[in-house]
Amino acid sequence: MVKAIVVKKILINDEIWQTRAAVLRDNRLQDMYFDTQTKEELERCFFKGKVCKVLPGIQTAFVDINQTKAGFLHISEVDRALATEKVFDSIQEEDREEITHFELKSSISIDKIFNEGEEILVQVIKEPIHEKGAKLTTCFTLPGRFLVLMPNIPQIGVSKKIDNREERSRLREIMQKSLPSGMGVIVRTTAEGRSDKDLKKDVAFLISTWHSIQKKFKKAVPGEKLYEDLPLSLRVVREHLDEDVEMVVTDSKENQKAIYKYVKYISPDNLSKIRFFQGPPSLFDRFEIDKQIEKALDKKVQLRSGGSLIIETTEAMTVIDVNTGKFTGSDNQEDTILKTNLEAAEEIVTQLRLRNIGGLIVIDFIDMATMHNRQKLSRFLEKTLKEKDKFQSVALKVSEFGLVQMTRKRSGKTLVNQLTNVCPCCSGKGHIKSVQTMSFKLLREFKEEFIRENMSGGVVLAVSNKVFDYLVQNEYNAILTQEKELGCKITLESFEQYEDDQFSIRKNS
Repeated sequence: MVKAIVVKKILINDEIWQTRAAVLRDNRLQDMYFDTQTKEELERCFFKGKVCKVLPGIQTAFVDINQTKAGFLHISEVDRALATEKVFDSIQEEDREEITHFELKSSISIDKIFNEGEEILVQVIKEPIHEKGAKLTTCFTLPGRFLVLMPNIPQIGVSKKIDNREERSRLREIMQKSLPSGMGVIVRTTAEGRSDKDLKKDVAFLISTWHSIQKKFKKAVPGEKLYEDLPLSLRVVREHLDEDVEMVVTDSKENQKAIYKYVKYISPDNLSKIRFFQGPPSLFDRFEIDKQIEKALDKKVQLRSGGSLIIETTEAMTVIDVNTGKFTGSDNQEDTILKTNLEAAEEIVTQLRLRNIGGLIVIDFIDMATMHNRQKLSRFLEKTLKEKDKFQSVALKVSEFGLVQMTRKRSGKTLVNQLTNVCPCCSGKGHIKSVQTMSFKLLREFKEEFIRENMSGGVVLAVSNKVFDYLVQNEYNAILTQEKELGCKITLESFEQYEDDQFSIRKNS
């Protein structure tokens, strides 16, 4: 069977105020990532924490990690070996030989594992939300290119997407030989077919990182950050660089050097794929990324055949409705419906990944009369999810009413939540772009117009009241740096009549 040729591109737009990374698959936007310079990312970071409160009633310890709110560590996120060891130590020496495994397990409680004032190593697994502090764990993970190291969990797991038995056995065998006692890994899909040398190099790098975290813990003060993941541009390269990637393009010379240095270490064969892009037009305009992002924020998605999807997310689930639209197809109505449903299934997988939709999902396909066609649609949806979606999902069979219930792993915020705020005018029934998003958009457009019109000297940038307040309060340093880069003096002006997406430039007399 001939493997379909897939062409991928990684595009990284680096501005003073924000870094954006896009992954294209056959020139269509597949993944989108954002990182602002003013916000500190805590997820995946390691801290030397100090237990400030232990609540056995909810089996949770609150840990000070030098943030606004203490992080919370539930007993389910405490690794079993640590919990058992702490409880065993709390039992009097003369009683240790007589206690059974069941009694030991049933006696595990958060107040027997941690004491107030104790210093512990923790990792953030979920960012703080509203009044809640960061969610913490002691079941540590360190992601690499081909695997995820679990330094204190001695288990070896292989991605379910690697279905060849011989390959799964080979990967397990390599890991068993490469891992020190007490450590484990999750072998990622990208490890399939990789050489022993590549896999062992990844293991060695992650073990070295873990040892450096342990050394820092001994010398650090409580609340100190010990390790943070790679910056966004390198993280995207780590996650997506493979043989299907045609090019890695960035519009920043500094970023290009950092990526080159990183790729030289992890995959020197791919060095020739790293490119620098110099506009105009801007990198994202050249590949129409912003237009594709705009479409990904819409409820309605047009299908090539003339049909459409309606995607709506509620508090409990995401509901996707498939409509035939103008598609009439062949004379056979059942064939027409099947073709529309198959096209819709492929597009749904694309949209779930791009919009980063997780949790419970219900898809309302167009009703099909025959069981054979419903089975065909189920198999196609499962196959497409396996081939095109990196996150784990479970889809039930198509019901006689055309409904499919499925779950998809949650990971971070959805695209809509990242780029929009709930509209105060309609009580949350719609969305408007956030002031931050509009401000960044206007800064990009101002920069492009300034260069295009070959402007110089002092200029006045007039914006709405909200955008003016945001820029002055949050991006003042970015504007100063922009002035140095463009060789000009920027004067901000608040204009009450302007909407948030409006701006104007004029010479400063």
